[in-house]
Amino acid sequence: MTPQPATSPRTFAPRLAGVLAALAVTTAAPATLAQSAPLNVVATIGMIGDVVSEIGGTCVSVATLMGPGIDPHLYQATARDVQTLSSAELILYSGFGLEGQLGDVLERFGETVPTLAVASASVPTSELIAADDLYGIDPHLWMDPGLWINIVPVLAQTLSEQAPDCASEIEANATTYAAQLEALDQWAAQTIASIPDDQRILVTAHDAFAYFGRAYDIEVEGIQGISTQSEAGIADIRETAALLVEREIPAVFIESTINPRTIEAVIEAAGQQGHAVIIGAELYADAMGDDGTPDGTYIGMIYANVANIAGALGGTLAPLPAPLADWAQHWDIETAR
Repeated sequence: MTPQPATSPRTFAPRLAGVLAALAVTTAAPATLAQSAPLNVVATIGMIGDVVSEIGGTCVSVATLMGPGIDPHLYQATARDVQTLSSAELILYSGFGLEGQLGDVLERFGETVPTLAVASASVPTSELIAADDLYGIDPHLWMDPGLWINIVPVLAQTLSEQAPDCASEIEANATTYAAQLEALDQWAAQTIASIPDDQRILVTAHDAFAYFGRAYDIEVEGIQGISTQSEAGIADIRETAALLVEREIPAVFIESTINPRTIEAVIEAAGQQGHAVIIGAELYADAMGDDGTPDGTYIGMIYANVANIAGALGGTLAPLPAPLADWAQHWDIETAR
């Protein structure tokens, strides 16, 4: 079951103006020539690394430790990771326990390299969702782009402090990107709202979509808890199957970082009760898609999730807002989806 929000759901009042005002204050360094060499940034997850690339532009070189298909809950640092972190000029991670055992390694590097827990430094406490005893706070904040936009001014300030000669470029990029995330949030809300009320329920392998559900008013059921460290039990599978039958839910969803056997077991259990369920699509929760594809960007990750959820549950895609036109054109999105 999805944990209850720590506070009431957020409103949809536009927040872009506040974000851009913060950018103007934090990145108001004089315009000069760009850095002679890009700032070497290491990010733990793609949902941070991609945002850094968009904001930093030519002024940063970004390496991401956990790529497509990697589950951060179970991740263990390798010798190559330590080498990559050793060469970093700035280390960025999410926080709230997402990186698991890698946290100890990051803590040690934080003694010698500028290191920032991006999510915990950016998102207001009032917006956080309480989790189980293992985490305390649900770490999957990027699932709500209207919440993830809060990392933009923080990253812009951090990058400008480390590469002050690039402050003007960083500010311009951050302004553009913040507008894209605001538009993405609005598009996602309109698209999910088109799903019929009786089918607006998202059943996934693990409980990574609480922020998504709160943002877009869709009920969320994860077979496993927030972490993937333990397997779902027989009781979890039976309970979920019973829900599918009772609510006549047409589709369930697998995730790119999790073995689909639990979802397959739920589908089989529902079928034994006479209710046919399909796999709606593979969703992105703890990692983005493959590099060089639209799903390998943060915007594309959210776009793909929303499009697949709406398509499987009877909704329709809203028109893409103007700020996303360049992104869609770059990826030829009409033919890519």
